[in-house]
Amino acid sequence: MTPTDPAAVAELARRLGADLVVVGPEAPLVAGVADAVRQAGIPCFGPSGQAAEIEGSKAFAKDVMAAAGVPTARSRTCVTPQEAAAALDEFGAPYVVKEDGLAAGKGVVVTHDRDEALRHAAACGRVVVEEFLDGPEVSLFALCDGSTAVPLQLAQDHKRAYDGDRGPNTGGMGAYTPLPWAPDGLTEQVMAETVFPTVAELAGRGMPYTGVLYVGLALTSKGPKVIEFNARFGDPETQVVLDRLRTPLAGLLLACANGTLEGFGPLSYRDGAAVAVVIAAENYPADPVRGDVVEGLADLVENSYVLHAGTAFDGDRIVSDGGRVLNVIGTGQDVATARAVAYEAVDRIRLRGSHHRTDIAGHSI
Repeated sequence: MTPTDPAAVAELARRLGADLVVVGPEAPLVAGVADAVRQAGIPCFGPSGQAAEIEGSKAFAKDVMAAAGVPTARSRTCVTPQEAAAALDEFGAPYVVKEDGLAAGKGVVVTHDRDEALRHAAACGRVVVEEFLDGPEVSLFALCDGSTAVPLQLAQDHKRAYDGDRGPNTGGMGAYTPLPWAPDGLTEQVMAETVFPTVAELAGRGMPYTGVLYVGLALTSKGPKVIEFNARFGDPETQVVLDRLRTPLAGLLLACANGTLEGFGPLSYRDGAAVAVVIAAENYPADPVRGDVVEGLADLVENSYVLHAGTAFDGDRIVSDGGRVLNVIGTGQDVATARAVAYEAVDRIRLRGSHHRTDIAGHSI
């Protein structure tokens, strides 16, 4: 079965007698898989194909934000090299160029090199060029049922490949929660200024948003502004946020699918913190090397565990089979303790040629 085949997914769900279908990746969402499942009479957590364009098209997302009055970077949608060059000159360095379509979190270039920015724009075709947003980045997941939404706990991702936020953008090299340094009332402010207006705008366009709305934010000197929307749980922030969530997830997602989120009740979280460190394959994110043996998985430390992201079986061995191979999770009474646990666990895992950042959550303690 092809995951982006709406009819095939809906038929599988019907054959299995599924009580709830959760559509995770962005490509099936944009393809309309959630629409087909709902049309089959099965509760589904995931936005429609139309609403999923909030991630599928940066230009669409910008249009929705403008109509809803959501604070975000000034931008231009460009389809020719001349338009891209003019937009780069308008906003200045650092240059931010985003591929308009789906790019698995890697279609963005942020650079001081104008030629590099132009090359990326030319390679992508249709792009959104926007002003650079200063300040630390924060991730918020809002669970939506078409008319209302509830926030999950804030987290921070580390997008660049190497320590010190250097190197190319990736799908995420690590994350942590909670954020001891976050301003009081930040979640409430983002819900009021961004999430609720966006949900209302989409509903007004006849595309009610049912699913998770990922809000990537920059805490600028002028307040929080949206960097990007995703129509799915973002990796690796999801790993740490769900580690702390005490409320059973299945019932929460079903309430979203059934439109009964308003009466669901408050969410609860475990005390303490969680830190995720990504172990990436050699040459990630450019052209990851596959097939190397992963060792040490049975030798972890207390309060740590591993989530597999890019692995496969080769006989009885586990080998790398993707760019970001493992998410190593450490938990503890605070961020510093969870971070120490995560890195002790990372040190026990062996993967030839792999790399990981050593500064995840380092600025939070």
